[in-house]
Amino acid sequence: MSKLTVNNLSCQRGYNLLFENLSFNLSPGEVLRISGPNGSGKTSLLKIISGLNSPESGSITYNQSEVSSEKYQLETLYLGHYAPLSSELSCIENLEYLTNLSTDIAFPNLHKALQAVGLTNYENELAGNLSAGQKRRVALSLLFISQSKVWLLDEPFTSLDSDGIKIIESQIEKHRLEGGVCILTTHQDCNIKNLKEISL
Repeated sequence: MSKLTVNNLSCQRGYNLLFENLSFNLSPGEVLRISGPNGSGKTSLLKIISGLNSPESGSITYNQSEVSSEKYQLETLYLGHYAPLSSELSCIENLEYLTNLSTDIAFPNLHKALQAVGLTNYENELAGNLSAGQKRRVALSLLFISQSKVWLLDEPFTSLDSDGIKIIESQIEKHRLEGGVCILTTHQDCNIKNLKEISL
């Protein structure tokens, strides 16, 4: 069984020990919410699990593959707190760029992904002309084309209205039912089944 295993993880930033000896497992179909005050290490933890940052100590594996391995990276999708869009590129061009960075799908349906997040007819709109919520939706449309089994989402509901939140919650639920796992941080209430929680 494919399982995400975090074992005795410790993280220090400067002179601050954010967390230590943190361990948990996530089996297929489980969603973990990380809570805690600002500065407690929530984003740092997600970046460590994604392989972007290194911990002080501990190990991370998915399906027995180490975090530094190509196999692990192909199974992992990380979406940070801020939408990484270029204001000079259109929605579809930004999504093409993000797709090349984040997923191994050969021919993703980018138009359908944008439609799924409520951005029908926005394909050629420059990202610089979008609202904060619309920019967030462009980034989150990756959830509709990603084949990665491990989703790491930092404040995915930021800048979204209630309809947008429902769209993303439904997609996380679909991912869960298909055997994926998800770790997210959010200050908002979640309507997601099988939700586990740890606090930093």
